[in-house]
Amino acid sequence: MTAQFPAARPRRLRRTSPMRRMVAGTRLHPAELVLPMFLKEGIDEPNPIGSMPGVFQHTRDSLRKAAHEAAEAGVGGLILFGIPAVKDARGSAGDDPDGIVQQGVADLVAEVGDAMVVMTDTCLDEFTDHGHCGVLTAGGEVDNDATLERYAAVAVAQARAGSQVIAPSGMMDGQVAAIRAALDADGFDQVPILAYSAKYASAFYGPFREAAECAPQFGDRNAYQQDPAGPVGEALREVRLDLAEGADAVMVKPALLYLDILRQVRDEVDVPVAAYQISGEYAMIEAAAANGWIDRERAIMESLVAIRRAGADMILTYWATEAARRLR
Repeated sequence: MTAQFPAARPRRLRRTSPMRRMVAGTRLHPAELVLPMFLKEGIDEPNPIGSMPGVFQHTRDSLRKAAHEAAEAGVGGLILFGIPAVKDARGSAGDDPDGIVQQGVADLVAEVGDAMVVMTDTCLDEFTDHGHCGVLTAGGEVDNDATLERYAAVAVAQARAGSQVIAPSGMMDGQVAAIRAALDADGFDQVPILAYSAKYASAFYGPFREAAECAPQFGDRNAYQQDPAGPVGEALREVRLDLAEGADAVMVKPALLYLDILRQVRDEVDVPVAAYQISGEYAMIEAAAANGWIDRERAIMESLVAIRRAGADMILTYWATEAARRLR
């Protein structure tokens, strides 16, 4: 740059809304948004989540209705989480052909499967009575390799029900390879895997655990999710391992608190990168707006722009339908 003030005036390109829109360097599109949804077995009416205003545990009927609304708004995809009526130590409901997630997936694919991508979270914490993401050893630790067998079975059950993307979130070593092998062996070699590759042991998952009823009954998940202050390069190592095992796309979770990690991953890989704007990030904005401390609509859109600017190709957000309507 050679020109200086007063010849150089950057404000010239910011003076009007049409000008700002024309020169924008970051753009959002409804198709880049993915709506997380919760389906609970055994309820007759949708249950509002107290810590997440506007989010519900759905019935099968209300799930279909919400999915139609998202499709009409242009949302690109849905990801389904299920809460079964009965839980056990091995998460048997996860791969039950008649399990609540399998029923919900079939409903969603029949209703909106041609208009948007129907994804499933592939983990065990929603289905286990102890709330951990895998089966336990006699000493109460998560057994990594035994858990891989369960993940493989859950992934196949979800694919048989119609899931169009399998999204393993448990952070077990080797989970992508185990799921890929199981899907391929069952004839689902065309079903992609979106790996939760860099998932951190965040304090901001609390509202989600209320929604999915999956809080650990003892201990925490620090031994398998990544440490927020962990080794430099650990996230990229996890990403590389997942890609080597057959992941088709990768995810960073949480999103806003880990924009630096998201940028590193985006610069490293040549596959789609997703970021999950998690429940605590959602709840903070909603709570601050409810108290009149911030402008809710502007805060929502600014947060999504920040995630997109950091490199996300897809954003999982509970505001997907609302944001998509606004963008259109």
